[in-house]
Amino acid sequence: MIVLKTRREIELMREAGRISAEALKLAGQAVQPGITTAEIDKIAYDYIISQGAKPNFLNYNGFPATACISVNNEVIHGIPDNKHIIREGDIVSIDLGAVINGFHGDNAATFPCGKISPAAKRLCETTEEALYIGLSKCVAGNRLGDVGSAIQEHCAKRGYGIVRDFTGHGIGAHLHEDPSVPNYGKPGKGARLLPGMTVAIEPMINEGTQDVRILKNNWTVVTADGKLSAHFEHTVAITEGECIILTKC
Repeated sequence: MIVLKTRREIELMREAGRISAEALKLAGQAVQPGITTAEIDKIAYDYIISQGAKPNFLNYNGFPATACISVNNEVIHGIPDNKHIIREGDIVSIDLGAVINGFHGDNAATFPCGKISPAAKRLCETTEEALYIGLSKCVAGNRLGDVGSAIQEHCAKRGYGIVRDFTGHGIGAHLHEDPSVPNYGKPGKGARLLPGMTVAIEPMINEGTQDVRILKNNWTVVTADGKLSAHFEHTVAITEGECIILTKC
């Protein structure tokens, strides 16, 4: 069931989104050669706690960290640890969120470590562009298929694989709510967007195949062909006009 939010609830989500966005910004700034994914995770944790919020990923279905930190061919749900050292040329996807006053924020971005390859740069730029193209379709009266098809078209024409096994989602009093928000689809199909809907739009785009597999830790999703993956995400509120990006610094 899709839950429409009141203006007051959207304002509460804006605060959760702000904290989520600031934590993501700080985590991204920490991406540099020699840092471990666990050190990046602690930076995000410390900031979220300092704001009186809680990391909403921590212990969610057993996930052991504040942030999902996924490097290079890892698509999503990378588990931070002290063994994984970030190196020059890596691309690092960080996905995190905060909950405060009963409402959630959720956002993600892929950060370069130093100088990255032209191919990696093109993938990251295309994926971020796809996010904002998808957001441009997030207006009342459109359908989810309009959002997904716009993302799909932008990435597919550049030869990239659009992950289908995982999607964006509704968000609010719960981290994951209805509806699912695929990064593919057909225009005019799917649930209609209504004022008060709050959703997380998050293209997950692979350099090669769309196919993925899950590692033995039962969390980390990697590309089936070992090629790179990028991930960008915003939490937004649907209005009568342009959507409101809630995860903005």
